[in-house]
Amino acid sequence: MMVQVGIVKPSGILDSTKSQEFREKIAETLKSGAKIILVDLEDVTFMDSSGLGALVLAFKTLRAVESKLVVCSMNEQVRILFELTGMDKVFEIFTDQDEFKSAEVFKSE
Repeated sequence: MMVQVGIVKPSGILDSTKSQEFREKIAETLKSGAKIILVDLEDVTFMDSSGLGALVLAFKTLRAVESKLVVCSMNEQVRILFELTGMDKVFEIFTDQDEFKSAEVFKSE
């Protein structure tokens, strides 16, 4: 059985001005029945602590309803932010959508 996946692809700068919109997108995607939400950060040029906070909040919210949040396609700045905050150990991070699609995360648990 395939697990339903929703993809959220924010763009530009993910900071306090965008984090509310980002959380709403996550909530909508979850309501559509997705069990795994892939946050594709390919078009995110910069993320600050509020953007990261929004991701962490979404991660916790999804975990509470037995869903999963994973991320892919982060640029160097975002990767460094994740490493400095230790979030690279918390989130499942994929190089890109192709790596995600071929990963075990899809197989039914």
